[in-house]
Amino acid sequence: MLDRRTSRGNPVQLTRRLVQLYLGLVLYGASMALQIRAALGLDPWDVFHQGLTRHIGLSFGTITMIVGALVLLLWIPLRQRPGLGTVSNVFVIGLSVDAALALIPVPNGLPLRIGLLVAAIVLNGVASGLYIGARFGPGPRDGLMTGFCRRTGRSVRLVRTVIEVTVLVLGVLLGGSFGVGTVAYALGIGPLVQLFLPLFTVPERTAAATVTAATTVTAAAAEPAATASDAPEVTSACAPAAAG
Repeated sequence: MLDRRTSRGNPVQLTRRLVQLYLGLVLYGASMALQIRAALGLDPWDVFHQGLTRHIGLSFGTITMIVGALVLLLWIPLRQRPGLGTVSNVFVIGLSVDAALALIPVPNGLPLRIGLLVAAIVLNGVASGLYIGARFGPGPRDGLMTGFCRRTGRSVRLVRTVIEVTVLVLGVLLGGSFGVGTVAYALGIGPLVQLFLPLFTVPERTAAATVTAATTVTAAAAEPAATASDAPEVTSACAPAAAG
């Protein structure tokens, strides 16, 4: 049976984590839109997404969602288990990037474009800290990376480099935007996530207790005989690739 104090605190803690998750994902999509409008080069996955939009008559956000869903299918042979954050990542980021692109005008002049690029990278770091720190599971692309690491025994650095160089090359061949923004993102996002992630990370015990409590209450209402194995797994993530 749950400790009464823990049970009483869980709804508030769960609400905080959910708000943090979805705020982070919305801001992540907005940061992508800012970098697109800056037109100085995108991160590797977005170079790939943009390249696809040049050949398929769909919006950038829709392409992002389709690619995310396809990457998620690759989790099956890797035996990765998606969380709420994983599935939400696919849809919320795609919708928010399209909404932000509709609201953000095309800037005039190089200084404004540089300003948008800097704002995009910083906001992406904040958004990453928020959604990863909520501990609802990694995004599809990060899960692909960690899955390959676990199955092959290779280092995170090697696997991530191979994946991102591959999608970057494909994106450039498809006509995606590669430039100084691509390099700036690659150099800046790691330190920024390292800065913001500790500020927003929910302590693991608290996060696990929150998920377990919420699952237990739901299971008890629906099926009293539900077992502990029905509770979702809380997975930590590395610093994100674009659109997670």
